[in-house]
Amino acid sequence: MDRRTFLRISGAVPVAGLGAWPPPDDWARLRRQLAGPLFRPGDPGYPEAKQGYFTMYDHRMPAAVVGAARVEDVQAAVGFAARHRLPIAARSGGHSYPGYSTVDGGIVVDLSRFSGVEVRPDGRAVIGAGARLGPIATTLAAAGRVLPAGSCDTVGIAGLTLGGGVGVLDRKYGLTCDHLEAARIVTADGRACTVSRSAEPDLFWALRGGGGGNFGIVTGFTFRTVPRTDVATFDLKFPVGTQAALFAAWQDWQPAMPDELWSGMGLGADHANLGGTFLGPPAQLDALLDDLIRRVGTPPVQRRRQVRDHLSAMRSFDDRESRPGLALNRAAYVGTSRMLLRRAPDPAAVVEVLLAAPGVDTIIDAGGGAIAAVGARETAFPHRTALASFQFLRGAEPERGGEAEARRAVAVARDGLGPEFGTTGYVNYLDPELPDWAEAYYGVNLPRLRAVARKYDPRGIFAFPQGLSAPRSTVHIGET
Repeated sequence: MDRRTFLRISGAVPVAGLGAWPPPDDWARLRRQLAGPLFRPGDPGYPEAKQGYFTMYDHRMPAAVVGAARVEDVQAAVGFAARHRLPIAARSGGHSYPGYSTVDGGIVVDLSRFSGVEVRPDGRAVIGAGARLGPIATTLAAAGRVLPAGSCDTVGIAGLTLGGGVGVLDRKYGLTCDHLEAARIVTADGRACTVSRSAEPDLFWALRGGGGGNFGIVTGFTFRTVPRTDVATFDLKFPVGTQAALFAAWQDWQPAMPDELWSGMGLGADHANLGGTFLGPPAQLDALLDDLIRRVGTPPVQRRRQVRDHLSAMRSFDDRESRPGLALNRAAYVGTSRMLLRRAPDPAAVVEVLLAAPGVDTIIDAGGGAIAAVGARETAFPHRTALASFQFLRGAEPERGGEAEARRAVAVARDGLGPEFGTTGYVNYLDPELPDWAEAYYGVNLPRLRAVARKYDPRGIFAFPQGLSAPRSTVHIGET
């Protein structure tokens, strides 16, 4: 019995997967339609083409990887998947925590060839959906512009934007999705269109925080940008044992700071660190940091502050060596999240939960400021008033127990904070085991988002385990 037959009769694979495998002639016809390459199992280049960022999913076997070189290639891939009831997923940076962009038995639409970055004279930027944050920041900086975004240079612009887009300047400028003016998308019916506030506004609304993988395959974006300016960066390292004192002081201090100050905290069993950015005079920053240190009650063992150009500042936050499970330009780790919606009444209890999670590092990113100036229902991103996002990370290397052990560890922090933090999470840190994930990621916007998904993807062409489209039916034993 071959793999396809076994999985089909066991009911383990949806009809959209291996149960409706297209014949070779159909694959050959698709190959002829494409301007870009098509990689199938056994083809030269397939093992590399199917890889995402995370090494844990290298065992997955997409039926094909479409190296889309033009919008028509994306349309052809979507049409092929729809006709043959194959699962399909777009891949930009490939940083999906559960590896949803490496779809087993389906089609991966690789958007890396959509990597252009054009800066217009009016400061708007037209960016392909396969562009990465590092090259985007470099190109914009050369034109004297900035797009508020994350600081990890290998992350794709598409996933970041579609989930909201937190970064180190967002208290001043807002989320990445708040700068989106238009998006070019291929919908489930194979139609290519440009959406904006005036053109299919319901879909445009959903693309600003409704999560990557839903609604269609975005091929490009038009953003407003802001003028480049120098940035003061800072880094404070406190002694081990001050984690609770640092968090307690920070959650009162950060909300009182001017919008020009953003900070992120790193907490673990062996570290208590705070870093951030400030768009203002260095002397003012020094006074603000002095105030925090007084609140903590213990001086840092290291204190650094430096004024840099924007590009250098962003690069200073991209510490690749600190990522768990680092493997060349890829990695092996899992993550999950919670959102701090209001001041924790017992900060010591919060830190106790965090430190009880074995081998887990917690990254806390400040909210507020310009993020909160947008209403929760104005875009699909619901957590506008959150004080901070909490991200929990643990390496998933085989020698540390692999993915299963890592997920057990991060669940200790996630579930331990559930009673205090509520049903919350950030959709860009997808977690396949998060309870009530749809409510956690989308909150008050969930009903409207599901309605948009039904409108634009009624047959569930883009369905995936944590997607908003209704899943297709599965084949069970005895069905034909």
